[in-house]
Amino acid sequence: MYSKTEATQLRQAFWTTLGQYMQPVPSADGGPVNWMNYKTGLKHVYFRLHADNRHATVGIEITHPDEDLRELFFEQFRELRTMLEEATGEAWTWEPEALNESGQPLARIYQELRPANLFNRDDWPQLISFFKPRLVALDEFWSSGQYAFDELR
Repeated sequence: MYSKTEATQLRQAFWTTLGQYMQPVPSADGGPVNWMNYKTGLKHVYFRLHADNRHATVGIEITHPDEDLRELFFEQFRELRTMLEEATGEAWTWEPEALNESGQPLARIYQELRPANLFNRDDWPQLISFFKPRLVALDEFWSSGQYAFDELR
């Protein structure tokens, strides 16, 4: 078990390491990108990375406070499901109704790695190997898929 300070330091060290590892990777459009804080250009639509002592996830979260609009965004992503899964080379989990850690409603589309432990440095290569190709594939998907959301901006 780690103290709160040790856990915070390990978390920061992992995300810093992943960010440094991803920094030289250009976006699908060829420009620089902040992989750890990816800008989708759509309010309430985020690419989220999560890791803890049990698992890791990478995904798209739709956090619009209006349930009908959140559902509309999710349905638009459903229209692009084939494009997303071709870009990533795998099927993703589609969850139209979920809650975040704070109990706020959201919709999400994600991939999960189990078991994985962010607090075990021996797991870091596995975590990086999980996150990197999926982030690059999400960016590739988003470089063309984002235009399907123009009417929802």
